[in-house]
Amino acid sequence: MRLDASLPSGDLREVGEAARRLEAAGVGRLWSAETQHDPFLALGAAALTTERVGLGTAIAVAFARSPMVLAHTAWDLQRASRGRFVLGLGTQVKAHNERRFSVPWTAPAPRMREVVLALRAIWACWGKGERLDFRGRHYRFDLMSPFFQPPPIEHPDIPIHLAAVNATMCETAGAVADGLLVHSFHSPRYLRQVVLPAVEHGLRESGRTRAKFSLHGRVFAVAGDTPDELAKARAAVRRQIAFYASTRTYARVLAVHGWEELTGRLHPLSLRGEWTAMEELITDEMLEAFSVSGTWKELGAKVRARYDGLLDAASLYHTIALASDDPRWRVLVDAFRA
Repeated sequence: MRLDASLPSGDLREVGEAARRLEAAGVGRLWSAETQHDPFLALGAAALTTERVGLGTAIAVAFARSPMVLAHTAWDLQRASRGRFVLGLGTQVKAHNERRFSVPWTAPAPRMREVVLALRAIWACWGKGERLDFRGRHYRFDLMSPFFQPPPIEHPDIPIHLAAVNATMCETAGAVADGLLVHSFHSPRYLRQVVLPAVEHGLRESGRTRAKFSLHGRVFAVAGDTPDELAKARAAVRRQIAFYASTRTYARVLAVHGWEELTGRLHPLSLRGEWTAMEELITDEMLEAFSVSGTWKELGAKVRARYDGLLDAASLYHTIALASDDPRWRVLVDAFRA
């Protein structure tokens, strides 16, 4: 297993140095998320200041961009990083597509499959000289003039990872992608009962084995060395669990534990903005199911023990906010490896 980290993306003038420090601490890959900032720009800065650490988006919103735009950006980052880039894509939910990005919403799994296949066709044109002729339900790409075609790169086979929660998208990832970005709202039971069987089904469709596929999970972690630190961390994780559990899309995660009724209680509270009341509905049993808890010295080993055999890489959800020069990164990495 590999311990990864989230790449700070706020001030681009500071990203390069932060990436260099996290590489020195021994993390395996740096992931950039599309939340308050563009997910690709920070990776460009990181690619120029690091040599070994992997780089990836977790995630970039797929449907808000043409696959051709994604293809160009990924191609440039793969060149700049000398083959260390992973394109991680997610669908986002319907409301954000329609109301935040102003793009039409269609069934996400078939459309995401088409995005991946279109990217592969574009890159085969650029890297192998194949004629571009992709025609799908949502996308058509059959024009590539030399003036707009980038030159070949040393590592043209860019891995694509898909974010998924429910079984259908997990199966799609197994069928067409190189890896799965497991949503932070999960439990080991959900991985065993839903995610892994769906991925295996998709892999059988593509004629591949699990060894050819990577699973990365972002983990809710309650960390602290004092009772006050632990109490604050528990509250932050309860709040995040309540937020995700209030969304109907994620109700199936609760269902494997018999807690499916929780969404119906949380959703009306979220519409009224009653966040404290939502947090209070997350029991200690739920907190234990969806997070790992320990001191900073214990946490790395506990994450590894919890996910060994389930994930190929893990990183801590952003409720853990360590500066890139915090010595606890080294403690985490060493304990994880040990």
